[in-house]
Amino acid sequence: MTDAAVHAVNPDQQARVRLSGREICKSFGPAQVLFDVSIDLHAGEVHALLGENGAGKSTLVKILSGYHQPTSGALSLDQTAVTFEDSEVAENHGVILIHQELNLAEQLTVEENIFLGREIKRGWFLDKAAMRAEAKKLLDQLQCDVDPRTRIKDLAVSDRQMVEIAKALSKNADILILDEPTAVLTGREVDILFDQIRRLREQGVAILYISHKLDEIKAIADRVTVLRDGRLITTEPVADVEKDDMARLMVGRDIKQMFPDRAPVEAHDVAMSVRNVSVDGQVRDASFDLRRGEVLGFAGIVGAGRTALMEAIIGLRDRSSGEIERNGEPVSIHSLQDAKKCGIAYLTKDRKGSGLLLNMDMRPNLTLLALEKFGTVILNRKAEEAALANAIEAFDIRAADPKAKVGDFSGGNQQKLLLAKVMETDPEVVIIDEPTRGIDIGTKSQIYHFIGDLTKRGKSVILLSSEMPEMLGLSDRIAVMAAGRITGILEGNDRNEHEIMRHATGISGKQGVSVHE
Repeated sequence: MTDAAVHAVNPDQQARVRLSGREICKSFGPAQVLFDVSIDLHAGEVHALLGENGAGKSTLVKILSGYHQPTSGALSLDQTAVTFEDSEVAENHGVILIHQELNLAEQLTVEENIFLGREIKRGWFLDKAAMRAEAKKLLDQLQCDVDPRTRIKDLAVSDRQMVEIAKALSKNADILILDEPTAVLTGREVDILFDQIRRLREQGVAILYISHKLDEIKAIADRVTVLRDGRLITTEPVADVEKDDMARLMVGRDIKQMFPDRAPVEAHDVAMSVRNVSVDGQVRDASFDLRRGEVLGFAGIVGAGRTALMEAIIGLRDRSSGEIERNGEPVSIHSLQDAKKCGIAYLTKDRKGSGLLLNMDMRPNLTLLALEKFGTVILNRKAEEAALANAIEAFDIRAADPKAKVGDFSGGNQQKLLLAKVMETDPEVVIIDEPTRGIDIGTKSQIYHFIGDLTKRGKSVILLSSEMPEMLGLSDRIAVMAAGRITGILEGNDRNEHEIMRHATGISGKQGVSVHE
């Protein structure tokens, strides 16, 4: 690793180019996904890579890191032609990719994952003490308070991401590629990661950073490359490109109205009531009313209990107390099937882990929750295909081959398919957890307008989101949770970022408040 530190962009292009791709093309069978893309990664620079889902970003970085081979084009390392036969060869040359999808062995411990395939030995035996000490040192750098002996399966998703980053740091990368590294991190964890990125930049590491969050790009990157439909659109200094310009370059048009127009909602028209719901150790005495045709946001910092509360409402968690009413009548919900019968649907935030069948195509994914609509003993395939055609058009799902595995789809198309799947059950109440995590700005706007269309049809939506603009732009009212309790339900002029954070941190609001109009 070089000791040189090159900050920001050298206007004379004198900064040392560590890794280059020239006129990279890539096809999967008859489908071409990259067209003559060229990119340079400089030592001591953070280079951002932007583009909508499906623009070719992940394919490009997998070529740069040896996971894919280009159909045509060439790579060079330190201005010498190079071929990475696989990712191991790339890593041996100092090129490390942190995947968007975590690449950890869940049954192994943190320390075992960090040193997997590179174990420290003392003679013939593993030096577990040395690995544990080094793992602890790496985690301390990231301010991640995790015992290295903990198994990955027992960690929160954000802690798993930190372990993935620690694993990359342990390999002393010369070129570090991060694909959506902050998608599951809290604000504090993002700040810690950015401190590490700046430290690596000062040490001369070349960093390629993929994110849909334009604020992050402005905060951390020196240059930005934009891809659209597999083609290079531009490479510019970040200081010369405003966020609106980035969005326009990504989607090829101006996004004039990000959020849908909202009409006032009648306060007395209640679709669902939740009374004093508790989940042992996670939620206490949560009460709220959901109005017909409204979007009720749920805000709070990580661990506030929002997801636990929603999973208790739909029967995925046991309630220790509490009642639920639909249209003024008490209902008994102990499973997803019960929730469906009551007209309640849940869009999980974990679309890959529990939302979709990644190894299957679109048709079974779409119809799985509503199989009774398509036959009992024998499924009506024509009806399923008709439903799929309608969903593809209604939700603008862009797939070159509907029979391809859903796991090969972009994140945005997966999310639109998951939304279509949930809506196939024709629910009246839709609970949506993190609807746009890891999704580009153009698809975000589409999903926002899909949600707006639901409320125009009289559906009621509960929205859980960690993105403040999303929460404020979509929600009619905002319930705030802290430490497992609803501390307030904000509307009107109180529905602002300052008040949300005051309630989320316990400065304002009553513990366990219930607000019913």
